Amino acid sequence: MRILITGISGFAGSHLAEYFLDGGKHEVFGTIKWRSDRQNIIGIQDKIRLYECDIKDAFSVNTIIEQIKPDQIFHLAAQSYVLFSWRAPQETLTTNIIGEVNLFEAVRGAKLDPYIHIAGSSEEYGMVYPDEVPIKETNPLRPLSPYGVSKVTQDFLGYQYFKSYGLKIVRTRAFNHTGPRRGAVFATSNFAKQIIEIEKGKRKPVIQVGNLEAVRDFLDVRDVAKAYAFSLSKGEPGEVYNISSGVGVKIKDMLDQLIALSKVNLKIETDPSRMRPSDVELLIGSTEKFKKATGWKPVIPFEQTLMDLLEYWRQRIT
Repeated sequence: MRILITGISGFAGSHLAEYFLDGGKHEVFGTIKWRSDRQNIIGIQDKIRLYECDIKDAFSVNTIIEQIKPDQIFHLAAQSYVLFSWRAPQETLTTNIIGEVNLFEAVRGAKLDPYIHIAGSSEEYGMVYPDEVPIKETNPLRPLSPYGVSKVTQDFLGYQYFKSYGLKIVRTRAFNHTGPRRGAVFATSNFAKQIIEIEKGKRKPVIQVGNLEAVRDFLDVRDVAKAYAFSLSKGEPGEVYNISSGVGVKIKDMLDQLIALSKVNLKIETDPSRMRPSDVELLIGSTEKFKKATGWKPVIPFEQTLMDLLEYWRQRIT
């Protein structure tokens, strides 16, 4: 098949590209912004075909869709940093919503019929009450950030274009995923980076943190990449699926695991600038619907994910 991954140089996009390349059966294409860091795809750059594209530019998206004529599209290009969405809500909403509309309209304009995956987020659920966990796809959506709002809109646009125009769209709501290549602005990776900097004598033995009381459902990005692939090969167009582990981990416990794996002695300090105006305190997902539809299940232990994340930063920080 001809596989198009928007945002292929990103965290999940690069792992998804590797997943499809491993089998050697598919042509993999990807979009990248012209100033984007290509570090994540250095090892596979000669095996994929890259197209410079800003998804906010309808002409650019139209041109690429007409040239590639993909069989499957995985739409991962987005402004995905929750904290940044409060600093730049307009940019977050424009990139995530208008970018998706441009993609759908380009597919319609080219009169193609690909399967399309829309990468939603557990942040769509937002305010979750203790008696609502594990969260099912039918749970009310109460987003607590501009990012969460943008993802709800992407989700509903996917449903609307499926119903209105018959586009074969599958939506997923992935819960927190981490692992090698995770951006340094995200909690797991940021903590790991600080710990390795301390380990290598690059900073004082003090780690800066935000809210450590929130509970998250963590997955390895490599399991999520496989789930994304399964969503189109085995999922049903028009449906929405949670991708989760079903296990809740407090952020503080995750940090304690990272510290224990690194064996460094350090002090923990709260940095007020890392606190959000409103935080999602509880996210634990039910993935029963997705497992039943596709047979997918996560296989990489969380400890292994954290070990690989620490090792990623050991290789990066010299």
